[in-house]
Amino acid sequence: MTGYSDRINHALAFAAKHHDQQVRRGTKPPYTTQPANVAVILTRYGCDEDTVVAGILLDVVRDYARESSPAEVLQQRIGEKFGAGPLELALMASERRSDDDGMELSADERRDDLLSRLAIAAPAARIVAAADALHVAGSLLADLRRTRDAQSVWGRLPGGRARTLSTLGRLHERLVSSPAPAPIVAELGGILQALASIAA
Repeated sequence: MTGYSDRINHALAFAAKHHDQQVRRGTKPPYTTQPANVAVILTRYGCDEDTVVAGILLDVVRDYARESSPAEVLQQRIGEKFGAGPLELALMASERRSDDDGMELSADERRDDLLSRLAIAAPAARIVAAADALHVAGSLLADLRRTRDAQSVWGRLPGGRARTLSTLGRLHERLVSSPAPAPIVAELGGILQALASIAA
């Protein structure tokens, strides 16, 4: 099992600086809790250091992708600091703004593209995607269990309840159908079942 290391510490600090002042949509907790929680999940499943670092930096890489940052920028800011392995895994687990031909993708096309790429991605990339989804679903389930007004929770999410459950469900289906799905996928499935029952 991966222990705490200088590179993991550096990745957590890098993500914290990048996400400074960001908070979870509609909540007060700082967004920096997301990279740390994903790291805990990945460590709990015995992932290697490259995979844990990729999970910590996943949303940093997503932000660069949303800004259409060139590959050279990602290599300089992420690859040179943390290695090619974590950057490659994070890119595999992230939506792209454009396809291989440079055509810009719509929001729905970006989600479909990610699911298609995960089908052939490295197993570690699928585990990073599962850990991120597990954190999202688990946080959402905890918020719903703490409130009497479920709509206040669903209302802060883009697309609301239906889109969120559909997106998480489709990701889970893709991970289940992938070669040799990891045990983390079963845990994600259990959280999604609990989420669907509380949302009904």
